[in-house]
Amino acid sequence: MAETISHDTRKKVTMSAKKIFCDIPKCVACRTCELACAVEHSTTKDLFLAMLDRPIPKKRTFVHAIERGVSHSMGCQHCDDAPCIEACIAQCISKDELTGKVDIDNARCVGCWMCVMACPFGIITRNLGEANKALKCDLCPDRESPACVDACPTDALSYKHREEFYGKKG
Repeated sequence: MAETISHDTRKKVTMSAKKIFCDIPKCVACRTCELACAVEHSTTKDLFLAMLDRPIPKKRTFVHAIERGVSHSMGCQHCDDAPCIEACIAQCISKDELTGKVDIDNARCVGCWMCVMACPFGIITRNLGEANKALKCDLCPDRESPACVDACPTDALSYKHREEFYGKKG
């Protein structure tokens, strides 16, 4: 039987869930995060060998230019009330109530792209090389912190609790 979590508990967990944050003034648009993401999701997990992988590894994070000289790296925001979950007709997108992570069950994804259209950040993409499945940041589940964060040469990316990133206590 599934355990029911109260609204207050869910809010506390979501507020304390770790997320990837970008300190925009530190981002130099080098795209190292994109490369690290693709390599981490390759079969070899090696920069040079990943280029030979078929299908070609796909990035799940994107560097966006805000204005000239100002950019930021962005991946799935693992939204508190993720619109992609409601939009998914196959019900393959779910949110882990304890970690706050929004994940796609690729075995159930039918490639309808409703999640792509519903994502307010435009981060969910189509993986046309893998039977038309949706693709988004999975926070690198086999790692202690996401590859994009570890690879960032300017420390613009961090994997922290919201309070830590904004410098608040309690």
